[in-house]
Amino acid sequence: MKFSQAVQSCFSNYITFQGRAPRSELWFFALFTIVVGIAISVLEAITFGVSLAAPGMLTGIFDLIVFLPSIAVSVRRLHDLDRSGWWWWLWLIPIIGWIVLLVWMVTVGNEGENSHGPDPLGGRAEPDEVNYTHRSSIPTVTRDD
Repeated sequence: MKFSQAVQSCFSNYITFQGRAPRSELWFFALFTIVVGIAISVLEAITFGVSLAAPGMLTGIFDLIVFLPSIAVSVRRLHDLDRSGWWWWLWLIPIIGWIVLLVWMVTVGNEGENSHGPDPLGGRAEPDEVNYTHRSSIPTVTRDD
């Protein structure tokens, strides 16, 4: 899934907690929220003289706009791992919960259909997961000990 597709998918599934989401959808949406959040904060600092440390009104509005889609894509990402969306609440447990969720969010989803729906990638691997089996043109050198 490409960047624009991921952002569009998250906003079109604004409060859809059923189904599955591939890793690319979650991480591209996270990148979008971080980049736009920083841009809005800098814009507020320049325009209104608001401190970058204290969020302004535009930042608050943007945070409210992306709050539910962020939760929804996280729950759908957990569904891709065949886990209940209730695991999302682990983020309330400092450090340990955050680490567990981070590991789950970067883990490859279940291939094929699971209890939460069909494979969002259609059974195809994401580009970074393709198993390249071609031989290297670089010769191997054996080492004599």
